[in-house]
Formats: sequence, C-alpha cells, structure tokens
Amino acid sequence: MEVLTFKLEDFEGPLDLLLYLVSKNKMNLYDINIMELIDQYTAVISTLQSDRLEVASEFIDMAAHLVQMKSALLLPRAPEAERMKAELTGCLIEYSACKAVAAQLGGRARDQFTAVRAPQPLVGAAEYTRPHKPEQLVQAWYNLMGRSLRKRKPTQERFEPLVAAPFVSVTSRVAHVLKGMLHGTLLRLGQLFGPQESRSTNVATFLALLELVRAGRVQIGTDGRLQIDRTHHRRKKEADDHE
Repeated sequence: MEVLTFKLEDFEGPLDLLLYLVSKNKMNLYDINIMELIDQYTAVISTLQSDRLEVASEFIDMAAHLVQMKSALLLPRAPEAERMKAELTGCLIEYSACKAVAAQLGGRARDQFTAVRAPQPLVGAAEYTRPHKPEQLVQAWYNLMGRSLRKRKPTQERFEPLVAAPFVSVTSRVAHVLKGMLHGTLLRLGQLFGPQESRSTNVATFLALLELVRAGRVQIGTDGRLQIDRTHHRRKKEADDHE
C-alpha cells in the first residue's frame, strides 16, 4: 500500500480527505471499494503525532466510524453494514457536488472586479444641535416605534369644565323656543344654536326642538324658517272630545 504523506490542515474535514483518497485511487464515486478506502484512511490517521490529536479530532471520529463499518462488513449478511456503506456513499456524493458548486462560485467571484474607495468626509456638522423639549423627543420616539403615547391619568382640570358646567333642562328650553317664536324674535333655525352658547344649552335646545316638532307644535320649513302651530290646542281639544 502506498504511504501517503500530507498535512491534515490541507483538508476541510474527514469527508474532504475521503474524497481525495477516492480521486487518488481513481475509484468510481458511485461504486467505491469501501474496504480499500477504509484501510487507506485508517492507515493515514494512525500516523498522526500525539501532539496533533486536538487538530484531528474530527478525523479520528470518522476513523472510529469506518472501523465499525469494516467490522460489520466482515460479518455475513449484515444489513447494518450495507446501510452504513450506502450512507457514507451518499455523503461523499453530496459533498462532491457541493464542492464543485463552491469552486464554480469561487471562480466567478475571482473574475469580478471589486473597487473600494476611501470614505467621503462628512459635509457640515455631524451633531444635531437643534434644541427640543423632552416631551417632544418622547413623542417622536413613540411615533418612530409605531406606538402611541399611553393614556395619562386624567387630572382634575380636565374634568372641571364638565363638572362645573350649569345644568340646562329641556323644559326650560321648550319655554324659551315658544316664547321667542310668539314674540317674533325667533324666526329661523340658525338662531337657536351658536358658539356663544354652552354645550349643555345647545344639547337641551336640540332635544326641546325635537320634542316640539314631534308634538306638532312647531314646523320647520325647507329654508330653515320656524313656524308655530297656533291651532295645536284646538285640534287637541277636538281629538279629546271625539274620544
């Protein structure tokens, strides 16, 4: 048997060494002489110096696996040995294909021209010098992260307008609407609402107007004019008499 001398550092792993032995002995990758390959591999590993065992741990592990395979192959009708042989052959075929592809990609990379230029100097000041309030920075951070600010605990000042607002009854606004229409000071719908009135007043006025329209005492024209039905009491009395 030819004595092979080389450095393990020349190979990327035990499969790389096995593939080298297959190529050197001109074996068919799909029909490997497993016994001869195992003998050559174990012979190479047995020549390792003791101070190189740490470097060759992967190679020694593969050697132990191959010795186990050889022992199984020596037994008659050993299905486990055939399985191990097929597994090793498949790994070598796959590794050979990956190595060929890596060589092609490496060749393409070497053929490409790569140019690197020096970094360009920064134009202007590299520091951000504009002053901002802390709460603006916090808001910007939450906006950047896609989150809104957490709801803060309501303060007494926020409830003050609601708590201190005067209570306006719907009945008082009914009287206000009828009184204005009877005296001729309230002619159009727009006169009932205004920004100078409080929210409670506008809401009560709206409910009062709905009640008057529902009862038939007030009519609203298409142009927004308000008309009072002065025959409301008479019609109501006639309806009661019919009953």
